[in-house]
Amino acid sequence: MYFEDLSVGMTKTLSTATIDKDDMLDFANKYDNVPLHTDEEYAKTTRFGKLIAPGVMSFMVVWAKYLEEDYFGDELIAGASTKIEWFKPTFADDNLTGVVTITRMVERNPYNGIVELTFDITNQDGELVIRNTTEAVIKRKPQ
Repeated sequence: MYFEDLSVGMTKTLSTATIDKDDMLDFANKYDNVPLHTDEEYAKTTRFGKLIAPGVMSFMVVWAKYLEEDYFGDELIAGASTKIEWFKPTFADDNLTGVVTITRMVERNPYNGIVELTFDITNQDGELVIRNTTEAVIKRKPQ
């Protein structure tokens, strides 16, 4: 979709993503190797009582669902920025659902504009666990 085809307030609900324990441990061991993500015995002694999924990995399982949707198609030029906020931990076997909302649009030049997307990600209990704000550079319609 071109920049002109979009509007603030447009939303899309993504397919549910499940946090797979083996994927979680693999990611944690490679990229976020702290005991709360990798050591089950240690995690049992924490207030969580079990391993928590790395926050970036939790976001990325939902991001993968967003990419499957191909929201902008060939009109996507690039990402411009992203900010992730974590509100609650996520765990193996959690089911995460993202709702993506266009929250801001800025015309940059005759060729493209910036579209800000806010991802509200909830778990299977309807609790907000992650919020992400991403800016994307989107093509404008040829003149």
